[in-house]
Amino acid sequence: MKVLRAIDSALVRVETVLLVTFLGVMVVLSFAQVVLRNVFGTGLLWADPLVRHLVLWAGFMGAAMATSTDRHISIDAFNKFLPERGRHTVHALTSLFAAAACWFLALAAWTFIQDERAAGGEIALAIPSWVALLILPAGYFLLTLHFLLRVPDHAARALRGSSGGDS
Repeated sequence: MKVLRAIDSALVRVETVLLVTFLGVMVVLSFAQVVLRNVFGTGLLWADPLVRHLVLWAGFMGAAMATSTDRHISIDAFNKFLPERGRHTVHALTSLFAAAACWFLALAAWTFIQDERAAGGEIALAIPSWVALLILPAGYFLLTLHFLLRVPDHAARALRGSSGGDS
């Protein structure tokens, strides 16, 4: 379990650095666009498409971080009525299901990337559109990984019947 938690923790540290970087670039570019448009009557043609794509990247980083700490979107009304072992069993099973769903979404996104690459096209600054959209399969893969890393912990807690520390 310690190895899985260490892997998850390392992933979250990398995701945090990326998220902060993306948010910083988005703020700087957006501010620059406002100043350039309102003061100088011009702007950076490439900034808006880049910011739009960075929003997508930041969203996936945030989703991966939320999944790592079990703070992703879930419906837990039913779980509140289960005993502790049942909650962990359900959580392990739903994490497996979510991992499978994210895996298939990652495969579909990879097919989409291949189609984008074949079609060509750029978003801005000679960045191919398929490069900007690589977050789709990568993001779903990260979600798959985070869900899978949570399964053994919840399965062990279900078998043990105790919370075993941090969740």
